Amino acid sequence: MLESLGSLSGTPWVYVVVSLSIVLDVFVPILPSGVLVITAATTAAGSGPAADVADVASAVHTGNHLAEMASLVLCAAAASVLGDLVAYRLAWRGGDRFDRAIGRSRRLSAAQQRLGAALTRGGGGIVVLARFAPAGRSVVSLGAGVAHRTVREFLPWSALAGLAWAAYSVSLGYFGGHWLGTSWVSAALSVLALFVAGSVAAYLVRRPERETAAH
Repeated sequence: MLESLGSLSGTPWVYVVVSLSIVLDVFVPILPSGVLVITAATTAAGSGPAADVADVASAVHTGNHLAEMASLVLCAAAASVLGDLVAYRLAWRGGDRFDRAIGRSRRLSAAQQRLGAALTRGGGGIVVLARFAPAGRSVVSLGAGVAHRTVREFLPWSALAGLAWAAYSVSLGYFGGHWLGTSWVSAALSVLALFVAGSVAAYLVRRPERETAAH
């Protein structure tokens, strides 16, 4: 994967590949969109001359890196919001069918109820947390559509969640590639950090359900 994305690094195609993966990830959560974002950032950060503060060429190269990382963050965040909105609108229009599907799962039903309560209170922190949790983005986007939450309630939190996730993923890839170079080791460590964040987010999202069951 590093070699494949490395060949696309510096071209618009890398943004196309990453964007498509992120948009489709809301429907097929097994797609490695986070891995692709990290890998793209790793290959970009690990390419070029070694850093030297006294070297003007190196300073320009570092500026180019930062610009490329910022572009990757914005691209990933925009694709995340776009995928969320597509899933949200589809669930809104096919509410009954999606509602029956969610109702068959106790976990999905509980997540939908917590989402509705959080959005009603004006605190969509669960939307941000769910963006990091495995399949959490799908549950939130589809759940918001099924519950007919307004765009005003859902979109700002979706944008914040997408930006936070994109910035975290790109930062992992950038610093991993900058410190360890373009190698499977740096990519693996960055992906591991992403999965750790996902596990913590999943625990925090499910904690209210566990506390309720305990009572």
